[in-house]
Amino acid sequence: MQIELIDTFLDLLDTRSFNRSADRLGVTQSTVSGRVLALEAALGARLFTRSRAGTQATTAALKFEPHARLLRQEWALARRAVQGGPAAVTLRIGVQNDLAPSHLGDLVADFRALLPQAALYIEPDYSTQMCADLVSGALDFALLFTPKPQPDLFFDTLAEIAYRLISTDADRLADVAPDRYVCANFSPAFQAAHRHVLPHLMEAPVSVGQSSAVALLLHSLGGSGYVMAAQAGAMVAAGGFRFVQDAPVIHQPVFAAMHLRNRTSATQRALTRAARARLTVTGARQGVIPPP
Repeated sequence: MQIELIDTFLDLLDTRSFNRSADRLGVTQSTVSGRVLALEAALGARLFTRSRAGTQATTAALKFEPHARLLRQEWALARRAVQGGPAAVTLRIGVQNDLAPSHLGDLVADFRALLPQAALYIEPDYSTQMCADLVSGALDFALLFTPKPQPDLFFDTLAEIAYRLISTDADRLADVAPDRYVCANFSPAFQAAHRHVLPHLMEAPVSVGQSSAVALLLHSLGGSGYVMAAQAGAMVAAGGFRFVQDAPVIHQPVFAAMHLRNRTSATQRALTRAARARLTVTGARQGVIPPP
């Protein structure tokens, strides 16, 4: 199996740019194009169209995406099974994209300490995809922002992550310019809380769904936006940003998710306890940063 074809396909779905995928994969643009052509030939369908507007996935690509994810995961499991090793079991764990930059290392360290004989396959993703993967069996456990009602899924509330409003040019809410505001849309719950406390900023010209993306845009463009509290503190400490003093802290709930049949499993319950403990400790240490 040429797994690099699958990896390139999934990366291109994410970037929608042959140039950017080439940079991220460490190959040339012609290599990315060649891999896409080879996969299209194998499937007998066109997967992407390219125009001045950019690279767009076709209907065939969207249909193939869940199968490609499963193929990549099964390939990782197959390699581990063939290569052998001390792992007694492989656990496939999804983590909300927004949690990965600041929490993934600690969470994985905790999981490994808890289950030293387990091999862990970790994939940052968004809630909708992780819920689908739990239903299909592609994931065993997930930490996510938005539970999707499914008769086969079980959700457990773990903790809340705090987000703070920072700015390059405003100290008070009255000074936050809507046309220089990056609107965070991390989940329906976050969006509803944001709309409740700051409805006048919901029509900002730029809206993104990840804290690190908000931070990147603020570094590049300036202005104001909500980022994860720990990241907000680091950006303010580094200089160039300040807290918007009278802005409310917005909290995002985090949930453990698993297939209903696993809700009484000792392994899933242990993972849930470990994740709750880690997020609670991190929240107490970094979650709500008092104004300077």
